Amino acid sequence: MKKAKDLNELIDLVHEAVYEVDELRACLEHDDEEAATYTPYLDSLDSMLRELHESMTSGKYSGVGQGGDLAFMPLFKKHERSIPFRELLRTINVTHREGYEA
Repeated sequence: MKKAKDLNELIDLVHEAVYEVDELRACLEHDDEEAATYTPYLDSLDSMLRELHESMTSGKYSGVGQGGDLAFMPLFKKHERSIPFRELLRTINVTHREGYEA
């Protein structure tokens, strides 16, 4: 799994994840059956990703290489199989936990 090279790339990855949530939400507007799969986590994940993005762009982000998981990881682990962009979220968390790609 490739990690982000710097903060700007990490911000771009988080922005992409927010976009993926928006796209998934748009697709679900027309499919009530599929919505049941994603409803248990979509709003919470959306909120956590937007907060993370805001903290990074405003300079409040504590930084990478801290060793801990991001706030969305418990939710991610619970619903991992149903998240279409799980690799993107995994990359964001690994970069946060371990640091940037050398």
